[in-house]
Order: sequence, then structure tokens, then C-alpha cells
Amino acid sequence: MSCLIVQSDKTLLLEVDHEQAEDCRRAIAPFAELERAPEHIHTYRVTPLGLWNARAAGHDAEQVVDALMTYSRYPVPQALLVDVAETMARYGRLTLLKHPAHGLVLQSNDRAVLEEVLRSKRIAPLVGARIDDDTVVVHPSERGQIKQALLRLGWPAEDLAGYVDGEAHPIELRQEGWALRPYQEQAISGFWHGGSGVVVLPCGAGKTLVGAGAMAQAASTTLILVTNTVSARQWKAELVRRTSLTEDEIGEYSGTRKEIRPITIATYQVLTTRRKGVYPHLELFDSRDWGLIIYDEVHLLPAPVFKFTADLQARRRLGLTATLVREDGRESDVFSLIGPKRFDAPWKEIEAQGYIAPADCVEVRVDLTESERLAYAMAEPEERYRFCATTDSKRRVTETLVRRHAGQQTLVIGQYIDQLDELGEVLDAPVIKGETSNAQREKLFDAFRAGELQVLVVSKVANFSIDLPEATVAIQVSGTFGSRQEEAQRLGRVLRPKADGHEARFYSVVARDTIDQDFAAHRQRFLAEQGYAYRIMDAGELTATDGEELDGV
Repeated sequence: MSCLIVQSDKTLLLEVDHEQAEDCRRAIAPFAELERAPEHIHTYRVTPLGLWNARAAGHDAEQVVDALMTYSRYPVPQALLVDVAETMARYGRLTLLKHPAHGLVLQSNDRAVLEEVLRSKRIAPLVGARIDDDTVVVHPSERGQIKQALLRLGWPAEDLAGYVDGEAHPIELRQEGWALRPYQEQAISGFWHGGSGVVVLPCGAGKTLVGAGAMAQAASTTLILVTNTVSARQWKAELVRRTSLTEDEIGEYSGTRKEIRPITIATYQVLTTRRKGVYPHLELFDSRDWGLIIYDEVHLLPAPVFKFTADLQARRRLGLTATLVREDGRESDVFSLIGPKRFDAPWKEIEAQGYIAPADCVEVRVDLTESERLAYAMAEPEERYRFCATTDSKRRVTETLVRRHAGQQTLVIGQYIDQLDELGEVLDAPVIKGETSNAQREKLFDAFRAGELQVLVVSKVANFSIDLPEATVAIQVSGTFGSRQEEAQRLGRVLRPKADGHEARFYSVVARDTIDQDFAAHRQRFLAEQGYAYRIMDAGELTATDGEELDGV
């Protein structure tokens, strides 16, 4: 019997213990999104955006139908197969093109579709004169807005209008002692062929090198947008090491520096700084004739940057991320404004090639004490997560886990600063949090990389773009509610390949029978989609290094 049940409501039920499950997961991953991942049956959903992303990445309806029919245990509902084919056929029925006489135009190979969209109140203000039955002029400044509006109408346009080259600037990869990995070359090629779009790669798989490769291909001035200043400096160091660029050619545009150079690395935070209702630093987008804009961690792109990106559609745009999941539900805006998914490598595939470390994911469940259970039950709903996420039982479990992995580079990660300060004290480990200066952060990260520090306690400032290849163990004590993207980023902190071949350990310490447990299940969905299974362990099973049961848990 096959491993997949395909239902007429577009849900797919995958039996995870089946021998075909891994092959099936790989086959449906390009077009289906995981919704629920309990122990034995995972539920995926087929959505229009998922199908359009697959279409833009080069998959056709025949491949999707073939995957469903190959793995389905029962006959696939005919209506669903028809719907898949018709939904995918909607992509590209409308195209944006450069017309030799009229500039930017919207053209259709289906006149009825063009008539339909032109009658929309959303589209009317964005277009100009009708050239012929199949073509209408689009105001050049509305290239982004019209793509957003068409996607919302269910007719995603394929943007073939081309890109300006921007100001030329020579950049070459310096491949001495290293080479781009095959999947990195495929990602660069997929992006360049499409002209704009998103590359999805696991944390630790070298997204920065994909960015460097795209820059070498463009050989033009480049604006790189990153999550924080530490990340900006890591990008700069990596570019100096891997390319022909010198330090003087790379500027940092952050809270502390405002350097605009041929390659400029800016933080999202400074770009979204608001004064008297305006964003003064958004002028950076117009400060040079950029040939390429790179959005690091594109799943975190703030709303004001989306708004400005709508006006940058003539520039080549590359989004880099470990997951296209956005907790604000704006995946469609990433598709419209940055571009569709151009390359997506399953995490387990990269692991099998030896480029990221295998990981053992463990959910350690702790019990609240009787008095804590009563206090939790009586707490206001908005206070309950903080209460159970910071229970004292978690501190004792964390101490035990750190002792168990003595001698290994360990990160303790959490959300609540008072909890992290207390853990830093009991573990005799430094704490990196929002108020930690960039200089101090970099000093502590360097000490951790060098092995001078073996335990580091970090808040969510370390979720993103922090390169810590030596980290082997991560212990998560609290998080941003049910954030799937955060879970992926935190596991990513320990996925860099280990020199000694060790597997990575990712512990999530969760309070049983509370909202913490519900959030943990939601957080794990994305990683389950990538093939990671969490083992559930009772805190009582943990033993201290001296062999005694953990006292009081």
C-alpha cells in the first residue's frame, strides 16, 4: 500500500512510518505546505501560492499530478487533478513585458482574462492606454503594485520586463582552497535565469556564498539588507575573504555608521527607523544606481521595506532564507515583490551530502509543581505563556543538559531576559541580549568560536545570521510563541558540519499540559516538513552526570 492519502479538500495525509515516506515527502515538497505534524500522520495542503511557486521554479502540472498519483493509496479525486492543472495554468497567462514603443506593458495570451482584470478597481489606476486587444500600457512606477494586485485576483503575472544593469562594479569569486558546492551553483543559476526571486537553503548551507556568486554574476553595485549589525559585519568579512572586493569597497549602513559604497550592507532596523511619520533612510535605495539588491533572511522583511521594494522592480532582487514561512502571512508579497522561489534544497538532502550536520531533536517535557499548576490556571490568558515558559523546573533541566554535554560548545536560547539572566548566573555563562553592545557581542562570539567559552546564553538577537560553526548543542527554553521560522533558525545555529563528525543536538524544554506544549507543536511544523522528527523525553528520564535522577523534576 502507498503512503499518501489525497483528499478532495486539497489536504494530503502522509504516513510517516511508511518506507516510501521520505521519497514522497521530497516529491510533494515543491508544491505542498505542511500544516500538522503529529507522530504518525502528517497533513499537507495544496494551495494556489504553493502551485504557482512550483510553476515559477520550473515544475509543471504534469509533475505535480504524477507525484500525487504515484504515492496515493487511493484514486486521486479527479476534481483535484483538474484544479491543480487549471491553477498552475493561471501563472503566466498574463505577462509583463518591455514594448519597443510603449515601454512597460501587460500582455495576455487569453483575451478574456485581460478583460476580466482590467475591469477590477484595483487594476484600473495602474494601467494606461490599450495598445491592442491583448496589450495594455502599465505605468512604469506601478510594476510592483500591479503584480501584487494581479496575484490577489488569482492571475499571477510572469514578469519578463527585464532589469537595468545598474552601475557596473567588478566582482570576482576568489576560489582558492574552496569551491562553490553543486547546489550553490544551481541556486545562483536558477536565480540568474529568473532575474529575481528567492533561494531557500538550510541554515549553515552557505547562503552568503550564493549571494556572493550572484554578485559576481551581476558585476554591479549591490545593496545588501540584513537583520542586524553583527550579521552585516559577518557578510563584510565573508565577502572580503571569498571575493576580489576590498574592505574599502564595502560600506556599513547601520545605527552607528552611514557609509554608502559600491557594496553597501544595511540593516532592516535602520531602514525602518521612523521620524515624524517618515522613513528618512529609505533614500538609501535611491542613493546609487544599484544593479542588485540582496534581502538576507527575506522571511523577516519588514512592511516598510516591502512598500519600497514595490518601486524597485527594475532592479535584480535576490531573497535568501531558510524558510519561506512568514508568521504574518505575507508570503504572497514575497512572491510578488522579491520574486518567486527559484531554488529550494530540502534540508535532509543537504545533510545526506555531508554539507550540514545530522541533528537529533529532542523535546524534553517538564511538569509544573502543584503550586505552579494552580498559579498557571489562575493566570490571565496573556500571561500564561510567560509563566509556563519560565518555570523553575526548566532551569534545573537546563543545568542537567549542560552538565550532560560538558566539553561541547553549547548555546542556551530563550525569549525572556530575566530567565536568561538567571540561567547565565547558575551556568556561570555570559548572556547576549538586546542591550549587549555590538562590540561585546562580537567579542563573546569570537571567544565561543575559539573554544574559550563553552556555554553561551543568547536571546532572540542570536536567531539570525550568526555564524557559529563550533556550536554542537542548542537548548531552547522559551521562544516567540509558536513561531515556525524561529524554530528553523535556532536549529540552524547547530547545523554547521562538525570537524569531528559529531551530530548536532537540539533540545526544546517544554512545560507539559500548558500552552507551551501547544506552541511547541506548532513551532515544529516546518522542521517536520524538512524530515526532522522530535523525540519526546520526560524530564525524569534525564540523569545528572553523576548518575542520579534529576532531583525534584
